[in-house]
Amino acid sequence: MDNLSWVSAGLRKVGNLPVAGVELKLKNHEALEAVLKGYATRDHIDVLIAAFNVSEALYHVNPTLGEDWAQEIKDAQDAIFTMSRRGLKLGSFVFNAIEMAAAKLAMSVHNQQLDDCTVREMEQAIDYVSTRVRNKQVRAIVVPA
Repeated sequence: MDNLSWVSAGLRKVGNLPVAGVELKLKNHEALEAVLKGYATRDHIDVLIAAFNVSEALYHVNPTLGEDWAQEIKDAQDAIFTMSRRGLKLGSFVFNAIEMAAAKLAMSVHNQQLDDCTVREMEQAIDYVSTRVRNKQVRAIVVPA
């Protein structure tokens, strides 16, 4: 790819791209629906964790991408953390009412972030999350024995 194409690709809005935007939103909503309807698997939980982590990372990359929603995103991260731990013990991943409200709100925020962020900002957010995971700066759902 030439330099101009690379730069212009990085400036495109994620929400307008078929795979990066539309399919990602569908995958996120499918995972949320699975939890809401009571048939979620660990894969669905992983999708939600990734979505909420990227949501947090996006406002670190660019504060206009949701910094004013930081507490709501944190609430959703707490909700998925608590629900996941409970789900591992009980064998079923289901939100309580407060957790459900937090997750729904954060997913709406994340959808808007995906519409507003550029491909480059999304790449930077993914790098931010990867670095935090690599440096063990995240909470583990499964506690090692």
